Amino acid sequence: MMTTYAVAHLRNVRMGPEIIDYLQSIDGTLAPFNGCFIIHGGEKQELEGAFTDDLIVLAFPDRHSANAWYRSDPYQAILPKRCASSEGEVFLIDGVDEDHRATDILAREMATDS
Repeated sequence: MMTTYAVAHLRNVRMGPEIIDYLQSIDGTLAPFNGCFIIHGGEKQELEGAFTDDLIVLAFPDRHSANAWYRSDPYQAILPKRCASSEGEVFLIDGVDEDHRATDILAREMATDS
């Protein structure tokens, strides 16, 4: 099984009652799906370009767990609070194993081109 990450790129986050309630509630939605925060509110050090937005990364044991969390009733109940308090994109992406090398992507691209 490959770890799946839920990545949120958020802009214009407005701290108010809705986002505070969302933040106070989200941890309880993650536990049943073995989800956890990997990146959330850490100090950024810009190396190239300017990035003033927020990046949040959650880890799940697999794609099924990540999808089940996102679609769960408890998460869907609080999701409108985040949406009302921010703008951005959210997506799922699979991780790679520890043996992954940068050139592995080339083999995958060549296979899809043929």
